Amino acid sequence: MISPGFTGSLLDRADDARHDEAMVRAMRSDPEALLLEMSGLHPVGAEHGALGWTPLRYTEVRTELALLGRLDGTPRFVALERGVSAFRRSPELFAAITAMSAEDAGTYATARSLVDWHSRHGFCANCGAETMVFRAGWGRSCPACGTDHFPRVDPVVIMLAQHGEGADAKVLVGRQPAFPPGRYSALAGFLEPGESIEEAVARELREEAGVTVHSVRYLASQPWPFPSQLMIACVGMTDDDALTIDYTELEEARWVSRDGIRAALAGEADAPFLPPPAYAIAHTLLSRWAAEG
Repeated sequence: MISPGFTGSLLDRADDARHDEAMVRAMRSDPEALLLEMSGLHPVGAEHGALGWTPLRYTEVRTELALLGRLDGTPRFVALERGVSAFRRSPELFAAITAMSAEDAGTYATARSLVDWHSRHGFCANCGAETMVFRAGWGRSCPACGTDHFPRVDPVVIMLAQHGEGADAKVLVGRQPAFPPGRYSALAGFLEPGESIEEAVARELREEAGVTVHSVRYLASQPWPFPSQLMIACVGMTDDDALTIDYTELEEARWVSRDGIRAALAGEADAPFLPPPAYAIAHTLLSRWAAEG
């Protein structure tokens, strides 16, 4: 089974409670109920290896709460702070994510995306009126026009183009200027309206690198909470390894053999590039492709 980063949360999302206000109130008043410790969108204490939780009964909550669900039978909540930004990332945040267990990282991804969505959707997209939290934090309702709004997920394709078979196989990796020095990753892009996953993979590879692919196959998916995306990992075959790079999207792109991918993943000194971090599905994608050979 493929288990990319940010998957594997043990939360029972308790959908049954979201429609029952009395049940949610009972869960909030449960003496065992816990609140996730967050500073904005940063998981407090997670750099030590686990998410921080504090008893809800000891907390003076000044904001709305969202019910994350039950974990070990205990109700878990997160405060819906306003004015936070999903684009505030830091080395400390990524160090905390690296230190977390897969289960905690999945729970954090849920909480982070939910808090960010509420922070950015305080007003109705239909009429502009201020909206109100409902469904235990899993929606916002407009009292003016009656429109209900729900947290959205933006689909993104992330893919490798493969040229050749067997020992001669190689895949395309690229880098953006914002990457750390030496880092390369799989190419990626948002799905557009009216596109299938396969069509988006083919379009993005053609636009960014001038590569035409066929026989696109799905590998795995991953929630990516920056702010709330679903990464859809694929591999497509190409018969032509000529590159035409769009330098507005990429700084550089190159073909790498399986041995080169393995060396990068192993952190060897003479590896051709620095791989993406283990919690990124690009790392999973490269690892699975390397293992296929």
